[in-house]
Amino acid sequence: KVGGKENIRSVVHCITRLRFQLKDESIAKTEELKELDGVVTVMKSGGQYQVVIGNHVPDVYAAVLEVSGLQAERPLDINEGDAPKTNAFNSFIDIVSSIFTPTLGVLSATGMIKGVVALCKAFGWLTPDMGTFIILNAIGDALFYFFPIILGYSASKKFGGSIFIGMVLGAALVYPTIALPAIKAAGEPLYVLFQGTVIESPVYITFLGIPIILMTYSSSVIPIIVASFVSAKVENFFKKVIPDIVKMMMVPFLTLLIVAPLTFMVIGPIATWAGDLLGAVSLWIYNLSPALAGAFLGGFWQVFVIFGLHWGLVPVAYANFASLGFEPILTLTFAASFAQIGAVLGMVIKTKNPKLKSLGLSAFVTGIFGITEPAIYGVTLPAKTPFIISCVGSAIGGIIMGLAGSVSYIMGGLGIFGIPSRVHPELGLSTGFWGAIIGITVAFIFSLVATTFLYKDKETK
Repeated sequence: KVGGKENIRSVVHCITRLRFQLKDESIAKTEELKELDGVVTVMKSGGQYQVVIGNHVPDVYAAVLEVSGLQAERPLDINEGDAPKTNAFNSFIDIVSSIFTPTLGVLSATGMIKGVVALCKAFGWLTPDMGTFIILNAIGDALFYFFPIILGYSASKKFGGSIFIGMVLGAALVYPTIALPAIKAAGEPLYVLFQGTVIESPVYITFLGIPIILMTYSSSVIPIIVASFVSAKVENFFKKVIPDIVKMMMVPFLTLLIVAPLTFMVIGPIATWAGDLLGAVSLWIYNLSPALAGAFLGGFWQVFVIFGLHWGLVPVAYANFASLGFEPILTLTFAASFAQIGAVLGMVIKTKNPKLKSLGLSAFVTGIFGITEPAIYGVTLPAKTPFIISCVGSAIGGIIMGLAGSVSYIMGGLGIFGIPSRVHPELGLSTGFWGAIIGITVAFIFSLVATTFLYKDKETK
């Protein structure tokens, strides 16, 4: 019903949605798809044709691959077929979602482990010198520490380059002997570039006499994404000009020989400065009025999710973790899922429709763990008033967290699994942590009570 295999340019999945790129969206039978048992709804957003399934979307994805003959590990060739015309913003959303979506599950899992370790330390159950602490901390920290390698894989896949070349580029950025702390420990800088400016940069090493401005690339995201894009272009050029007999060795050899030094000399520093600027700007906006920022982001977050616009804030969040060591922006949206399940529970209490009650209970349980699409599309949005109430509740929660200075210290899980990521790794249960707890509690109670009083039960399809 999406137009057959020949109409599919690519398909990936996130936590709840199949995300197709179709050659021609007009021939997809959208209304028939919406009526299929097991399909929540269909969204066209960010240059993608999104079929909302629910928590079991990985099983549906595997079935789609099986019956269509498409390959999961196949690079998403941006030149295949006639690429649909799309605007720059939609292209940006598509790129970001395609690169980060494959990492979400394991990223949440490792973040949850880090959060549990932080809680155990805060309560005095574990200390940093204990073997249990060291091993659990390594498990939780590994993915984000080596994030450039992981993103080298997914970014190269998206841009049509070799995934292994992308992974090697990421590994080079976090290679131990070239890491900035190790280089600093080895001696004084040779000289300083841009001295007296905001981008003053000491030079410790050179490449063929050209100065290298080293950065801390561990946990970074922008440098490897840009490097993977450039690498894909360079690699595809060499594939066209190098004879087949030596192509297997010479293409990656020449690509790495050009792109890796270029990344250290140009791409890395510029991309890192851009990330630092992004973090500084977002922090400035946050400090300007944390309460206003909380009201806006909290109130509109679920609307952003519906249209896929929330992906636009994902690079900002990752850049903040890398440059600031914490994340203040997406934290303000934490109450959204709790406000949503409050509204759903209010509808379950109020309704006398057995099918709606059953669907609502299922969506409520799912929403506890941060997966709110079934609740939004299947329960509150069709009824309108409960959805609006949940947005107001989320805004109230965002205001409380903004006033309390709540931030996230790791990219943790969703819903209740996101609570440990608000624990300060050194200070433990700080004011910001309790602000987050109060914010999600108030959002839930407000939405529950308001929906119970304002929702009028009526026949729904």
